[in-house]
Amino acid sequence: MSNIDFEKFSKYSKPGPRYTSYPTALEFSEEFEYNDYIDYLENEKEKISLYIHLPFCRSACYFCGCNVVFTSKEEKLSKYITYLKKEIDILATHIDTSREVIQFHFGGGTPTYYKAFELDEIVSYVKSKFTNWSDEAEISCEIDPRFFNEDQMKVFQKHGFNRISFGVQDLDDKVQKEIHRVQPLELTKKAVDLARKYGINSINTDFIYGLPYQTLETFKATLELSTELNPERVAVFNYAHVPWLMKTMRKFDETTLPAPEVKLEIFQYTIDFFESHGYKMVGMDHFAKPTDELFGAIEKGELHRNFQGYTTKGGANLVGIGLTSIGEGKKYYAQNTKDMKVYESRLDEGKLPFQRGINLTDDDYLRKSVIMELMANFSIDIKRVEKEHNINFREYFADAMEELEHFIEADIVTIKDEKIGVSTTGTLLIRNIAMPFDAYMKKYAKSKKAFSKTV
Repeated sequence: MSNIDFEKFSKYSKPGPRYTSYPTALEFSEEFEYNDYIDYLENEKEKISLYIHLPFCRSACYFCGCNVVFTSKEEKLSKYITYLKKEIDILATHIDTSREVIQFHFGGGTPTYYKAFELDEIVSYVKSKFTNWSDEAEISCEIDPRFFNEDQMKVFQKHGFNRISFGVQDLDDKVQKEIHRVQPLELTKKAVDLARKYGINSINTDFIYGLPYQTLETFKATLELSTELNPERVAVFNYAHVPWLMKTMRKFDETTLPAPEVKLEIFQYTIDFFESHGYKMVGMDHFAKPTDELFGAIEKGELHRNFQGYTTKGGANLVGIGLTSIGEGKKYYAQNTKDMKVYESRLDEGKLPFQRGINLTDDDYLRKSVIMELMANFSIDIKRVEKEHNINFREYFADAMEELEHFIEADIVTIKDEKIGVSTTGTLLIRNIAMPFDAYMKKYAKSKKAFSKTV
C-alpha cells in the first residue's frame, strides 16, 4: 500500500453507514409494531444469539457513541437487574426456549461495572430460562480494563465464557486525557493476563483511529506498545464523530481531529503493521491470527457481520435484551426503547420494552445479503446471488454497477469470472463501495448529519 495517494483518496470522505445492519437503524420506525415483533418471536425456529445490554458507566468516555447511562448509584444497577429478569420472563413466554443458544454477549456501557455476584445473578437467570446451550457456543463480554477483577473473572469461568474484548482505544497519554479515558498499558496488560490465567484463549482488543491529537507517529507508538497484549483478534475502528447525536463529542476541538488523508495513512500503516506481525485483515476493521476461527468461516463463506461486529455465528436469530438493545431475524430488526422510564413501565405492564423496527421487503433482503457479503468478504459472488434470489444481477443492480465504474477505473474494484472483488487498497473504502447497493442512500444524499464520514 506504499503507493497510495492519500490526498486523492481523501476525496472519498463523505457521510456513509457502517452497515452493522441493512437497512440501517435510520429506517427503523414505529410502523413495525409490537405484534409484528411478537409474531416473529413465536414463529422463529432458528438457533438463538442472545445479547444483553448493560448500559451503565461511572463517567463518560468522550469518543463513545454507545447508548449509556452515567451513574454512581448502586441501587440503579440492582434495579435494572430486576427489570432484566422481567424482560427475560416475558420473552420466555413468546420464544421456544428449547432452541439452541449458540452465542451470548454482554455489551454496554460497562458490563463489569456490575459486581461479580450481580453478573452471576444475570447469567444464571438467563440460563434458567434458556436451557439448551451449544457446547460450541461463543460466550463473551466487552470489558473496560479499569473495571475488572478476579471475582468477576471467576464468574465468567463458571459460566463458560470463552471470548473477551478489552477496550483500549489509544495508548498515548495526551490522547487518553483528551478523550477522558486514562488507561495505562500496565493496567490493560494486567487485565489481559487475568483473563489468560482463567483460560480465555480468544482475546480481542479495540482501538480507535481519528481521535483528537492522534498523528501517524503517535499511533505507530500505540501499535508498538500493544504488541505486549498479544490478542488473537484486534479491532481498529474509524472514530465516528457525530456531535449532533452525542453531546460528549462536542467537548472536542474539531481542529485537533486528524484530517482524512492522515486517517487513511494511519489505517494503511495499521494494516501493514498487523500483517507484518502475523495477523490477517478480516472485514473492514478487524484483524485476526490465521489460526482464528474467523478464517475458517471466510473459506466456507460463513463469515457474517451484525451489531456485534464480525462473527462465525451466522444464521441465528439475535434476541436483544435490555435498554436500547436490537434484535435481528431473517427479515426484520426490532429495537427496545432508549428511555429507562418507558423501559420499566412497559415491563411493569407485562409487555416487552419494544419501541420500533422494520420488516424487510424482498428488495431489502436481497440488498442486505449483497452488502453484508461485501462487508465481510470484500467480494460478491454474482452467480450465487442470482441463484439464491432469482434475479439477473446486472439488470437488477444496473445503477450500482454504473456507480462502481469509477472504482474500477481507479483499480479499486474488479469484476472477473462473475465475481466482484475489492483490491487491498479498496478495503480502506469498503463503506463507499457498498453504498451504491444501498437503496436508501439517495434519501440522505444532501444530509451531512445522517452518518459519520467514511474516511
